[in-house]
Amino acid sequence: MEAKGLTPILNVSDIQQSFAWFEKLGWRKGWEWGKPATFGGVCSGTCELFLCENGQGGRGKSDFKNTFGPGGSDRAEKGAWVSIWVDDVDAVHQRCLEQGLDVTWPPTNMPWGIREMHVRHPDGHVFRVGRGLGKDEEEPGDDKVGE
Repeated sequence: MEAKGLTPILNVSDIQQSFAWFEKLGWRKGWEWGKPATFGGVCSGTCELFLCENGQGGRGKSDFKNTFGPGGSDRAEKGAWVSIWVDDVDAVHQRCLEQGLDVTWPPTNMPWGIREMHVRHPDGHVFRVGRGLGKDEEEPGDDKVGE
């Protein structure tokens, strides 16, 4: 098999509220289907996610504040996890804070060569927002949280 495209489908409890949440993240509503709408898509650049109200997958968040590190557990999360690649993780983090979104891991230089942060959708889906680190950013001990 050679895949020609990939579009995750997220189960959401309220599609209109999810459209609004993604707009706070900086995405836009691409389309919706049904009267009332129960299926739709959100877009950013050339990327798209489908949203399905009360179907097509699971949802739910853990009781942990963080998705990683002390006080968190990536294994306890019940929603989908999606990586989003961006140019500026810190700018996305600032936008999330300004918009009151649930940041569950601050921008951190991770040992696997990615600067990433996590933001959790109200239905428990976790978005790992990241970018690759250059060689000059990968020095040992350069994994300070919240830089």
